[in-house]
Amino acid sequence: MPLVTIDLIKDVFSPAQKADIISKVTETMVAIEGEALRSVTWVRIHEVEQGDWGIGGQLLRAADVHAMAAAGAKAPEPA
Repeated sequence: MPLVTIDLIKDVFSPAQKADIISKVTETMVAIEGEALRSVTWVRIHEVEQGDWGIGGQLLRAADVHAMAAAGAKAPEPA
């Protein structure tokens, strides 16, 4: 049984987006290993509190991730 864990910063994705992630990850596992895997594929989303995640030595919050996405996924400039 595969268990896929996805770590996300809290408040970056809406409940609908998280449901879509779970559905699409499950579909990907089924595409790789076959339909029999669907009922035993677990997808878990683990949300990390804002400010408890960093990249390049800089703390990230949901607003930072949204700004990165809007700017084409460039990392934030050091403070």
